[in-house]
Amino acid sequence: MNNRPPQTLPMLIWQSIVQTMVLAVLAGFLLSFVYGLVQHYKEERQHTQQLANLLTVSAASADGDKVVAEQVRFLLEHEQSIEGILFYTTSQPIADSDQSKDDWKNALFANTVSFNYPVIGDDVDGHSTLFMGNDTLNSTPTRVAAPKTSQNTPQLDSKPQAPMSLPNNGLKSKSVSDVNTDNALVGYINITLDVATLRSNWLRNNLWLWVMTTALAIIWALFILRKLNWPSKDIAELTEVCDIVIKNPELEQLPVIPQRFKFQELVKIKQAFTTLFNRLQESKQDYEALAAFEQQLHQKDLSLDVQLHNFQSMITHELKTSLNAIVGGLQLLDDEHLNDEQKDAVDIIHNGSDKLVLALDQIIQLNQIQKGQISLQISEFNPLQLIADLLADFEPIARQKGLALISHIHHIDYSLEGDTGKIQQILSILLSNAIKFTPVGQVSITSQLTHFDNSNRWQIRVKDTGIGIDSSFIDDIFNPFFQVDSSQTRQYEGTGIGLPVVKQMTQLMGASIDVDSTLGVGTEFIVTIPIPNQSQSRQQQLLTDLVIVYYYYENSGALVDELQRLGARVICYQHEQLVIDEMEHRKVDMVMFAEDVLPSKAELLAKRIRASETDYRALLVFWYPQQRARHLDSFEHGLKAAGVDYCQVATYEDKALSSLLKSWLAWS
Repeated sequence: MNNRPPQTLPMLIWQSIVQTMVLAVLAGFLLSFVYGLVQHYKEERQHTQQLANLLTVSAASADGDKVVAEQVRFLLEHEQSIEGILFYTTSQPIADSDQSKDDWKNALFANTVSFNYPVIGDDVDGHSTLFMGNDTLNSTPTRVAAPKTSQNTPQLDSKPQAPMSLPNNGLKSKSVSDVNTDNALVGYINITLDVATLRSNWLRNNLWLWVMTTALAIIWALFILRKLNWPSKDIAELTEVCDIVIKNPELEQLPVIPQRFKFQELVKIKQAFTTLFNRLQESKQDYEALAAFEQQLHQKDLSLDVQLHNFQSMITHELKTSLNAIVGGLQLLDDEHLNDEQKDAVDIIHNGSDKLVLALDQIIQLNQIQKGQISLQISEFNPLQLIADLLADFEPIARQKGLALISHIHHIDYSLEGDTGKIQQILSILLSNAIKFTPVGQVSITSQLTHFDNSNRWQIRVKDTGIGIDSSFIDDIFNPFFQVDSSQTRQYEGTGIGLPVVKQMTQLMGASIDVDSTLGVGTEFIVTIPIPNQSQSRQQQLLTDLVIVYYYYENSGALVDELQRLGARVICYQHEQLVIDEMEHRKVDMVMFAEDVLPSKAELLAKRIRASETDYRALLVFWYPQQRARHLDSFEHGLKAAGVDYCQVATYEDKALSSLLKSWLAWS
């Protein structure tokens, strides 16, 4: 794993330039050294060839020995690159070898290099005429012409001559093969170059040039580096601003980003960064405005909700009072003193008042369920007897419409525990609707009981062969006062309260209700009720007589069911003011905040609860989902400071919940 810290862009530029500069200097030094030295060596080799031609011409003169001796002495004294000059006497030619191919190798690595030049003689009137060729040959020396030491300098009988110039004189080189057959090979002149001295002299003479070139290269590289450092400075400034933004999440004003050199790319990055920051600030302002508007709507909804509940309470009270007067007046009428027309009129009034009383009772009941004012009353009952009583009540109504009322029981006689009244009311509403919306055919009720280790599941199906429900309205039939907008349903009476009451009651019991319907074929309602075993029910009375207010945002959740199974009376609210009002009129033992409530809202409500408490102190518990557990430190302190006693991950397992409640109640 690479643990190296991230590298900055200016440092990368510096390193790259320094490395490039070093590489360029080394490459330039090596290339110039090799090329210059090889060229210098070539020039010395060509100069040596010219000297050999001159020696050949001098040897061909009348006083050749003396002239050659003076020339050799002069060359050895003034040509530092020549180490020695030898003469080979031989009449046998030596194989040619082109040493120009090895110029670079000799110039770089050799210490000395020898060149052999053939000497060609032509006997004319007893005199020997010599010619010199440029072929580089090798032979065994037979006589030393002139070594480069004073002890080995040949003692020739000639007078010293003045220093002479060594021009080429326009001589052309000849090889052995270019001479006429009358010419004879006399021998070879061997000139040895001191390449090591040649290299050292060349290096000494050109060192200043290399130093100057290197200095110029370094200066030029520094200039380039300085230019490349301009964007680095702007990037560094931009990086500092980024650090300020990262370290200050609540920053509202973006610091000034200085840009000295105005590079196009960096200017665009700066503009994009500034634009994004401004957009973020605008989004933040919009969010704050939206949150404030939501708070206003929430307060208005709360006010409207309170007004709605007050209106419902007032209107239902007034209607109930009036209906009670009507029903009481009808009961005072003596049927014996009424004629047939009056009896029919009284019956009509009776039927109308009964329907109105039923609808009003359902509205009141629905309102009480929404307020959390209805709790479960657990008792032992016989499911077979309950179904038999229902069939006995609805048999005359079904027979009057010509419908067959059928029951299918798939279990033996068995005792269960549950809220008998609410189960009976749910099934009564479903049977009443099935008979009402079935012109012909039959209505059936099916009962099936499934036993598990710790609980039972009772499933009741109410099926009819009536008009059915369009699939587009299935999700709406449980909404209060909803009526299917169809000519088929307008002829049927109803307020649209029955099914919403069924839905609310099934949720209150922890049960579920499903619908399967086909338009023109019929409808089937399936109610599934989880019922604990009797032995388990007797053990789960930990919270008997305990009043718990459950505050939630959207869904009450399964925790309410678990609390009710433990024997507590749970009152559910979605609005803060209703919680405060409840605690002012009733002693509440515990207030629980559902897991879908935001910590900020729970904190505000907890402060209001603690401020309104006088005679007793309620236990406040905040439930949070598992995915929010890693952020516990961010909201736990605020909740505890607001008065919340416990912050706990939401759990629905009865044993774990029982253990938590026991520990909390023990400390309260």
